[in-house]
Amino acid sequence: MTPPALVPADALANLHAELRSLIATSRQRLSAVVNAELSGLYWTLGRRLADEVLGGERARYGAQLMVKLGENLAAEFGRGFEAKNLRRMVQFAQAFPEPEKVASLMRQLSWTHFLQLLPVKTEPARWFYAQQCIAEQWSVRELRRQIERKAFERSEMARLQAGVASAPALLPATPSPALVFKDPYFLDFLGLRQGHDEADLEAAILRQLEAFILELGRGFAFVERQKRMVIDGEDFYLDLLFFHRRLRRLVAIELKLGRFKAAHKGQMELYLKWLDKFERQPGEESPIGLILCAESSREQVELLQMHKDGITVAEYWTELPPKAELEQQLHRALVEARERLARRGVLLEGDGDE
Repeated sequence: MTPPALVPADALANLHAELRSLIATSRQRLSAVVNAELSGLYWTLGRRLADEVLGGERARYGAQLMVKLGENLAAEFGRGFEAKNLRRMVQFAQAFPEPEKVASLMRQLSWTHFLQLLPVKTEPARWFYAQQCIAEQWSVRELRRQIERKAFERSEMARLQAGVASAPALLPATPSPALVFKDPYFLDFLGLRQGHDEADLEAAILRQLEAFILELGRGFAFVERQKRMVIDGEDFYLDLLFFHRRLRRLVAIELKLGRFKAAHKGQMELYLKWLDKFERQPGEESPIGLILCAESSREQVELLQMHKDGITVAEYWTELPPKAELEQQLHRALVEARERLARRGVLLEGDGDE
């Protein structure tokens, strides 16, 4: 009797991997369709309730009607349609009133993502977080974290420094440098003590490189620390060198313990010129720079118009204040930045913060 042929191990592994990929991809597509259908249903219900229950003649007893509807629907379709959830659907329809725009989001965000966006106060902030969720592939947990850490306000600060009057409604496939930076950067995860120097700061960043890249944002890849440049026979060292995949640019980062000084601009310009000449590869855009300071000098940065030279200045905070104080500080900084741009006639009307 002829023994059964042995299945080659590599053939089995390859076929298993292919079938597994097909199953996982199909499940992912199915999940996306179900999520989009559910979100579409909730938006339609919310809009209908807003028009028929909370508006017009029924508004005076709308709350009672909502409770009764919730009881009836929950009895038939489950707890997901209780009055408190119906109210969330109304909030959803009111927060995203344009059906064409929200339809594009439904195909890529889950209902749980949308629930995190409902408390966000302004439309520009909501759209910022929604677009970043898609571009950065944020989980619900990461979206919640970014909202808590005021990613919108910090991105606005960097954008305003670059003199960009308004963020685009939809993120372009290749964003401008002004749309990938923040100000300030929160480096509280480094665990630095009082009295640290620049070497301590750099070493802490390298120890927590994954967290630092997460704070920088998606697309940054670490290249080198203490990048050596020989100019006129003299050695110069750039603190950190990154590459941004979507921008297709080298990103030079300098760390400064104290307040920003105008001389820092000349130093960064020198580094960028050298990188452009000796490190830039075919197909890449010109290198850009990020100067991280313990304290910024807003007026100097504005007068120097550093964004024209591809340089952004941002503060870094190694300790975060309580939530209320953090919100006040960022709000005050945004108001001051908008006032500076308004004086230059740059800022468009109607540009609001969260």
